[in-house]
Amino acid sequence: MYKGKVGAAAGARGRALMALFFVPGIVLASWVSRTPDIRDAFGASHAQMGLVLMGLSVGSMVGILASGPLVARFSTRKVIAVAATMTALSVPVLAIGAGLASPWLFALGLCLGGLAMGGGEVAMNVEGAEVEVLAGRPFLPKLHAFFSIGATIGATLGIAFTHFRVPVEWHLGGIALVTFAIVPLCIGHIPRGVGLSGPRTAGDAPRGPLLTDARLLLIGVIMLALALAEGSANDWLPLVMVDGHGFDPALGSASYAIFAGCMAVGRLFGGPLVTKLGQRNVLLVSSVAGAVGLALVIFVDNQLVAGLAVIAWGLGAALGFPVAVSAAGSAGEPGPDAARRVSFVATIGYIAFLAGPPVLGLLGEAAGLRRALILVMVLCIISAVLVEVLRRQSRTADEVLAH
Repeated sequence: MYKGKVGAAAGARGRALMALFFVPGIVLASWVSRTPDIRDAFGASHAQMGLVLMGLSVGSMVGILASGPLVARFSTRKVIAVAATMTALSVPVLAIGAGLASPWLFALGLCLGGLAMGGGEVAMNVEGAEVEVLAGRPFLPKLHAFFSIGATIGATLGIAFTHFRVPVEWHLGGIALVTFAIVPLCIGHIPRGVGLSGPRTAGDAPRGPLLTDARLLLIGVIMLALALAEGSANDWLPLVMVDGHGFDPALGSASYAIFAGCMAVGRLFGGPLVTKLGQRNVLLVSSVAGAVGLALVIFVDNQLVAGLAVIAWGLGAALGFPVAVSAAGSAGEPGPDAARRVSFVATIGYIAFLAGPPVLGLLGEAAGLRRALILVMVLCIISAVLVEVLRRQSRTADEVLAH
């Protein structure tokens, strides 16, 4: 009976977390799918649009840096509640910024949304890791899949609204109503007290600096590369297809919907793949698939090939973030220190979201958006190499322990 109650509670908790991951996905995709219209309303160049998009990156970075300490101080439930509410509040600001054609107000909305998403990131991943332990099987890929499901739905709606020329402010206003309806229903299923850092005793193991953990640093750099592969599509894919491959705005939005759909599929069905192949093999496949998809988008001047390449790009980026987070959480002893490791690696990954939009915007201004993506492709190749380094490092450690 007790186990049944625990299982039911964990199931409700997992479903609430999936819904809370869905919210930022649909919010992000809703405005990303309208970036050609938003860019035209602002009359912005690639470089100027990169600066607008930097609002999301700056907010995300501040949020992710604060998230770990906030979880330790206030618990995951309180951090998630505030972050989810802020995500919902950011959407009306985006809608008003788009309606007034104000890039500064729109950037403020992005900053608020980024602060909320980054701030809730560690808390929701710590919760997801606990559900993973309770379930006894991978849960984080499925959890992150609901972000991608939200993104797929948001992008699909963006295609329809773009086609029928629905004003961006009306589109985003409707999304705001959806988010305000979902958030209050979920918070009550998140248990109290998770993630709090209790008082340390003399018998506790010392908490060393994470910068000296070579394995964790490798995971962090892999996270950076694969996060940039995902983030560059979130920020730029519709414009890459419109400006780089001659798609019309509706087809540009469709390409992002395909990308988000592939992310959702990869994450929904990625759990058994992680169990069968292992974290390192999945990260290797992800890096290679992302690099191949990006290479085809960059170097092949064909709309059909570019559209198909988005599938490889999306599948490659799908498992990067959740598997890297899971690897970071299991990179040391279990316990309160897991939140520190997750926070550390997620912070490195969010550097990609901070630097990506302005850097790719400036490179796109100088050489075109397609060529700007060469940077992302090279980082995916580096990620594949580092996965092999990580594999050899782990094998060496196993051999030492065996002797």
